[in-house]
This record gives sequence, C-alpha cells and structure tokens, in this order.
Amino acid sequence: MQFSGMIRTNRMCVLVLSILLLTLAAAAHAQKVGSATNLPLPRYVSLKAAEGNVRRGPSLTHRIDWIYKRRHMPLRITAEHGHWRRVEDRDGMGGWVHYSLLSGNRTVIVEHDMLTLRVRPELQSPATAALEAGVIARLESCSAEWCRVSSGGYRGWVQKRRLWGVASDEIRQ
Repeated sequence: MQFSGMIRTNRMCVLVLSILLLTLAAAAHAQKVGSATNLPLPRYVSLKAAEGNVRRGPSLTHRIDWIYKRRHMPLRITAEHGHWRRVEDRDGMGGWVHYSLLSGNRTVIVEHDMLTLRVRPELQSPATAALEAGVIARLESCSAEWCRVSSGGYRGWVQKRRLWGVASDEIRQ
C-alpha cells in the first residue's frame, strides 16, 4: 500500500510540475504590451510630421539628440512612458518622440535597389514598377512572404524580406 501511494504522489508531482512549466512557458511567450496604450510592443508606426525631435528621455526637458526630417518614415516603437514613445529607425538609432508626431498609418522602406512591384504575389507575375532603395511606400496588406504596397501612383506586391517596417511573421488583411 505504501508503494502505490508513493507512485500516486510522484505522478501528482509530475502533473503539477508539468502544469507549472507550461504556465511559465506561456507567460514567457506572451506578447509584451505598452503601459500607456496596452498595444503590442514592439510595433511599427510612421512619422506623421515633417520633422520630429528625438530626445534622450521621455520629456521636453531631455536633450534633443537629432531630428527626423522625413514624413511617413516607418519607425518601431519599443517602449512607452506616458505620452512618449521610444522609437528606433531601420538603422537601429532611436530615442524618445512625443506620441502626437506618430501615426498608425503603416509605411515601409525599400531595402533593395530596383525592387520589382508585381501584379500578384508570385515571382513570375508581371512587373508594374521598380522602386529604388530608400523609397517609402504605404503598406496595404501582407501574407506570410509578400506585401502589397503603393508608392508614387504605383501599386503591387513585393517580397516582405526586402522591406523594413513590417515584422517577418506579420499578416495584414
């Protein structure tokens, strides 16, 4: 009788430990959210203004390190503090920007020169245009490997891996 009781106790310990490990694993993979907006972090936005001061800290008393001067430039928000967002650009440079300078309208930067816009999300699909490296395009939708973008009056599909401003696992309808 004592032996079967030990087996039951061991099984119960294994079950409790398994549940605990699954709970910890789920918590570790849970998406981090911003303290001010409760939106996912990191996330992509764009610069709404023609100019945006990038500060060393989240307040007007912090020094301006530089100024973004490209309207619609995609940025990645990595942290929030009140009305301030910690952002970084495609070069990994960043700082704190007031939320009023940012927009939820999504844009991307073309990473490869003469990126072909295609009619359909297929490499064999006809081309509609080619975009130079550094061009900012409006992000419309994305599948697992392709994104539909528009720029300069042209619209088409491009490979997601050739853009900055969209997560590799992001799907947009």
